[in-house]
Amino acid sequence: MAYLITGGTLIDGTGAEPVAGSLAMDEERIVATGAAADLWAEGRAGVARIDATGATVMPGLIDAHCHITFDEPFSTTELFFHRREGLSALVAAYNARKVLRAGVTGILDADCVYSTSIDLRDAIEAGVAEGPRIACGGNALFTSVGGTAGMLIPDEGRLGYSKVTAGRDEIVQEVRRQIKGGVDWIKVHVTGLVPRQREAGEIQVWTLDEMKAVVETAHDLNIPVVGHCRNASSTRDAAKAGFDMILHATFMDEEALEAVVEAKVPLVPSLTFQQVLADYGHKVGANRTFQKIFEREIIDSSVMLSRAWREGVPMLAGSESGFSITPYGEWHWRELQVFMEHLGMTAMEAIHCATGASGRSLGLAGEVGTLEADKLADVIVVRGDVAKDVTLLGVQDNIRHVFKGGRAVDLETPLAERRSIPGWRVANYSTAPLTRATAFGEG
Repeated sequence: MAYLITGGTLIDGTGAEPVAGSLAMDEERIVATGAAADLWAEGRAGVARIDATGATVMPGLIDAHCHITFDEPFSTTELFFHRREGLSALVAAYNARKVLRAGVTGILDADCVYSTSIDLRDAIEAGVAEGPRIACGGNALFTSVGGTAGMLIPDEGRLGYSKVTAGRDEIVQEVRRQIKGGVDWIKVHVTGLVPRQREAGEIQVWTLDEMKAVVETAHDLNIPVVGHCRNASSTRDAAKAGFDMILHATFMDEEALEAVVEAKVPLVPSLTFQQVLADYGHKVGANRTFQKIFEREIIDSSVMLSRAWREGVPMLAGSESGFSITPYGEWHWRELQVFMEHLGMTAMEAIHCATGASGRSLGLAGEVGTLEADKLADVIVVRGDVAKDVTLLGVQDNIRHVFKGGRAVDLETPLAERRSIPGWRVANYSTAPLTRATAFGEG
């Protein structure tokens, strides 16, 4: 069906200031905006008209760091030992609908339990399931030192969302295996927590040569590489190794910043998890020590992240949704506010990071994320003036319309009631999901 949306304020996702005007969509793409859209629809049969008076018309959000297959675990133990493959895929399909209804029309799920993200992506593309566009990785590549799971990581093999590799031969073999299986990205867990050294934070657990082996193998097969980096040396070496994107990039020093700026490697700070935990974690029984640690990560990292962005490093928005602290459909918008408050961005700059700039995380740079003629029609209509208040994106009732590829998403029919699954929950990040209602005392 063709659509003409009139009367709204258009934010085009390029960083330009909002303008009043119309938007026309036909088939899966945007036809025109402004007067050209009105002219195209004039006298044309079969065009559905939507009155967006008092609302913002903008690209759908693109969450460049969303764990769609994790299903909001309360602990790392739960994630590694209490997930089943078939059920994980079914639950992920349910959660994908929640994400889409929140106005998120694209996500990067860089690592997943089993291969469920790959299967979900293919099911959505085939019309078997409903959800956002998904670009995905397989199991994150680990060394036996571990990632954020510490002692839970085995010395070899595959567990949870991890695949432990040792030496160049294993690295090359696993990268090739994942690419054969259909991944869009290879993810490397460059830093990890050593239990005895927990107070020091995450340390680099991959050598530069090992990281180069990943990049060379993946790039030979035209697949990009993304790294989880939460200290200075890991971010520096990921940039030097040729990584195509870096998640977190926190605690950078001058040497790391220089490497990132020289490479112009896109960063996805993903500070939403830390921010909502620091602000509201006490409402769901979160550990106060962890709250302080994550709050300090934001404070200690914001200056360098802001400098990187101002020196031309692309900044993408990711929420790290998928944990009990960041439930699906709740906090995908929060990174925009973090960018404004801690990195000094304007609303339009932050929105660009979460739309036009984040298109590259889907492998669709220049195809999606902006309201321009011939671009994919991933569009949302949001009640109110988002340019003046990005938190409007965080109220479900404000999301009036969602279009993905020009097709309207059903926002009216309630999702099936979610009930408990035996053995699926075992607790600990928090005692309850940290929803907006919990945080803000709604309902």
